[in-house]
Amino acid sequence: MKTRKLGTGGLEVSALGMGCMNLSFGTGQAADINDGIKVIRTAVERGITFFDTAEAYGPYTNEELVGQALAPFRKDVVIATKFGMISETGINSQPAHIRKVVEESLTRLRTDYIDLYYQHRVDPNVPIEDVAGTLKELIAEGKIRYYGLSEAGANTIRRAHAVHPVAAVQNQYSIWTREPEAEVLPLCEELGIGFVPWGPLGTGFLTGTIDPNTKFDPNTDLRANFPRFTQEAMKANMPVVDMLRSVAQRKNATPVQIALAWLLAQKPFIVPIPGMDKVEYIDDNLKSIDLELTPADLQEIEAELSKINIQGARLDEGLLSMSE
Repeated sequence: MKTRKLGTGGLEVSALGMGCMNLSFGTGQAADINDGIKVIRTAVERGITFFDTAEAYGPYTNEELVGQALAPFRKDVVIATKFGMISETGINSQPAHIRKVVEESLTRLRTDYIDLYYQHRVDPNVPIEDVAGTLKELIAEGKIRYYGLSEAGANTIRRAHAVHPVAAVQNQYSIWTREPEAEVLPLCEELGIGFVPWGPLGTGFLTGTIDPNTKFDPNTDLRANFPRFTQEAMKANMPVVDMLRSVAQRKNATPVQIALAWLLAQKPFIVPIPGMDKVEYIDDNLKSIDLELTPADLQEIEAELSKINIQGARLDEGLLSMSE
């Protein structure tokens, strides 16, 4: 398994991580716990060492699943989880709250340390310096090894990094969601911060298995509320999938593999975390690591994308980033 480094502090992970959320929450019914354990452990067998979860996934049930599945392999894997998106008062990154929920996550994950602890959403009511300072203390205490930020903007990242080095930033990024290229990716490169794209397959759209007639259950699927997943937007955005299919056919690959290989080709410090809730997804995704997109391939993709005007906001307003 090829590896990549997140940050400058020595955190090394498989070049592709596993997003575990979909096993419990977000894009349909939760998997049976035994099936979920099987999928996660198959990922370990295939060489994946980087597993992403959050207290908000479920909520709480995904951390429990990940903890149970990875307990036999704890010292051989990197577990990332997140705090601050849910509480009795909503978004909450008060230092006392961070200290409370880190203990709860440790219990659910069946471990005495968290490898990478992200602030899930920036709290507009708590200075980022206070958050970073608390995480610095938790690192000193051995509760966490590294910390990161999710859905954060460049100014917030720079301020946090000044308190203690940020290991990774996890923002949405893919062929059809390219906002990080303007400021966040250049800043990560400048400061030596890893970048972990969530939604690298366009929350499923880039797989080619969704079309304008696909329906999403508003009770179990977050995409039912995403502007980019209305029937009109999906119809307008299908040329992206057509382009991926065309390149994939020429490269003897799948649209999934092209979308992930494109991300891996952007920067050496990028580690995508596609959702993998079936064993066949793991095998499909991993082939992207050895798929080489030539400069000509990348230029062709860029030229085709420049002709497409992506329709629809990437998330509903309640889930969008709240930081500069």
